[in-house]
This record gives sequence, C-alpha cells and structure tokens, in this order.
Amino acid sequence: MTPEELKRRTKDFALRIIHLIDMLPHTTTAREIGKQLLRSGTSVAANYRSACRARSKPEFIAKIGVVIEEADESAFWLEIIVEGKLLQHTEVESIRQEAEELTRIMSKSRATARKKD
Repeated sequence: MTPEELKRRTKDFALRIIHLIDMLPHTTTAREIGKQLLRSGTSVAANYRSACRARSKPEFIAKIGVVIEEADESAFWLEIIVEGKLLQHTEVESIRQEAEELTRIMSKSRATARKKD
C-alpha cells in the first residue's frame, strides 16, 4: 500500500469516527468517551500525514509510533463503546477492525523503517 493510499485510508477512518460519534447517545458518559475517540481517531490521519513529511528516518519512526498509539487507543474506545452498551456491536465492529488493522500496518511500517539502513 502506497503512502497516498494510506493517507486516504486514515482520512476515511477519521471521517467514519466522526459519523460514529454522532450516533452515540446524548449522555455525559457517551459525550466524554466520544471526545476521547474523536481525538484519537482523527489523530491517526493527522499524525500519519505528519510522518509522511518526516525529515529523517528517526523522525519518521517516532511519528509513526504516535500513529500506532492513536490507532490502538481508538480500538480501545470502540471496545468500551460496545462493552458499555452505548452502541451495538454491529454498528462498531467494522471500524474497530479497521483501527486494529491500521495499528498492525503502521507497526509493520515502523519495523521495516527500523531495519533499513
């Protein structure tokens, strides 16, 4: 997958997160969890774009590490939404899987960057 394809994919993920948050119930708990998910979910795309503009390999590795953390955090909040019964499993599962897949892709990208010299 090219960097451009991953930029599009992470942006699509961010947009899906935004739409999912709008589906949450209007409770204090859902609002707070939604804020956390909004931050982490949109951060995946923003930080990936930043990683693509890294000026050095160490900078890329550091920035892609942030992407990994944010994608994994997003998966966590999505699990909480389901387990806390804020939304149904069927409404969340595909985006949770995407968060996990993005985490794996970015982890492999970081590992590849660490190996290259």
